[in-house]
Amino acid sequence: MYGEYVKGYDNAMELVKNMTERIPQFKLVVEEIQKQKICGSLTLQHHMLEPVQRIPRYELLLKDYLRKLPPDSLDWNDAKKSLEIISTAASHSNSAIRKMENLKKLLEIYEMLGEEEDIVNPSNELIKEGQILKLAARNTSAQERYLFLFNNMLLYCVPRFSLVGSKFTVRTKVGIDGMKIVETHNEEYPHTFQVSGKERTLELQAGSEQDKEEWIKALQETIDAFHQRHETFRNAIAKDNDIHSEVSTAELGKRAPRWIRDNEVTMCMKCKEPFNALTRRRHHCRACGHVVCWKCSDYKAQLEYDGGKLSKVCKDCYQIISGFTDSEEKKRKGILEIESAEVSGNSMVCSFLQYMEKSKPWQKAWCVIPKQDPLVLYMYGAPQDVRAQATIPLLGYVVDDMPRSADLPHSFKLTQSKSVHSFAADNEELKQKWLKIILLAVTGETPPSPNEHPATLDDHAEPMKKSEC
Repeated sequence: MYGEYVKGYDNAMELVKNMTERIPQFKLVVEEIQKQKICGSLTLQHHMLEPVQRIPRYELLLKDYLRKLPPDSLDWNDAKKSLEIISTAASHSNSAIRKMENLKKLLEIYEMLGEEEDIVNPSNELIKEGQILKLAARNTSAQERYLFLFNNMLLYCVPRFSLVGSKFTVRTKVGIDGMKIVETHNEEYPHTFQVSGKERTLELQAGSEQDKEEWIKALQETIDAFHQRHETFRNAIAKDNDIHSEVSTAELGKRAPRWIRDNEVTMCMKCKEPFNALTRRRHHCRACGHVVCWKCSDYKAQLEYDGGKLSKVCKDCYQIISGFTDSEEKKRKGILEIESAEVSGNSMVCSFLQYMEKSKPWQKAWCVIPKQDPLVLYMYGAPQDVRAQATIPLLGYVVDDMPRSADLPHSFKLTQSKSVHSFAADNEELKQKWLKIILLAVTGETPPSPNEHPATLDDHAEPMKKSEC
């Protein structure tokens, strides 16, 4: 009963104040009652405060009484037992006050977040809040953010500069379960630390060393308390030398990695090829956080921490997450991902051709029809490219071998519905070599291997040039 009264005390006092200010008749009645002798010339608010103060006064009185009471007094045991009972009541009242204050604070935060996050729950307890700077994963630029730390989650928020409505937008909710804290060292950006959770990894910068220590202390104590409650205590502080390997093989795809910054590496962390601004740019593996080139990041895997979305990963992480070996991975490659050298060395025909699609400009392309896929024409930018720029399934196309113009006497055209592909060879012999293979492929027939059925156009042809095969 006492705890319930204490919990409602603040609201009751606020209600009396508002009604006294807004309703003259209420104010008049209260003042008339307060003039009565039985009220002892005290206000209504004073009488309302008396029950709140009564239990703490009893506790202080009994403590003072026991200090002055001789230990051999007949009243000693009863006085001691009375103090224990009243202390329990005082503890309950203090707990009730704290719970009430916590719920009020949760309501305030709920409104600040635009009433979108369901945080008003007696089991949620606000531990700490405050401004913080977040270091960008790519270039270490600092961005203003705001944190709300609860006993079971960390809300990472972006301030909203609005005169009305919500003050913050929740960018990420990071659960305490599985969270790790690492104190980082950055000469350019002092007072930094890292929060690594299953949902996301954040590198944050505090305003001072003291502020940083307070955040680390609050976060670590919250993590420890969480695991103690769930009886699965783990040490969540990682050592500095473990920063780059924080995501173990077993955790790949299950925990958000720390991204290695672009300016921390000059070459691909997988193939060791140096980066440049044009042909070999930096990409991040979403599973391990390493900086890799486009060739080494040309894979996608479902990441559990990101809701099972298909995300860009490096080859090593792809094989671990998907469970495929090199040979199995090759079988599952997309049709464009077959390397030019791989098909050119075992092809029905291959050479450079001029190519034009519809009304686009002519361009030079390395064209291949491989033996293992004889009904598809692959087009690469160069003979050593690791990925095809385009492919044309030849089945069903209509072949027109009439030259497009006098400037391109060795040209031919493939059409199917609205698709139009024009090609031009360097000479008539090469054109006829291509047409012989294509005319069979468009009907669904597998062309004979050149080794088994040599071309009859020129049985005494000169040795093949490097630009043809």
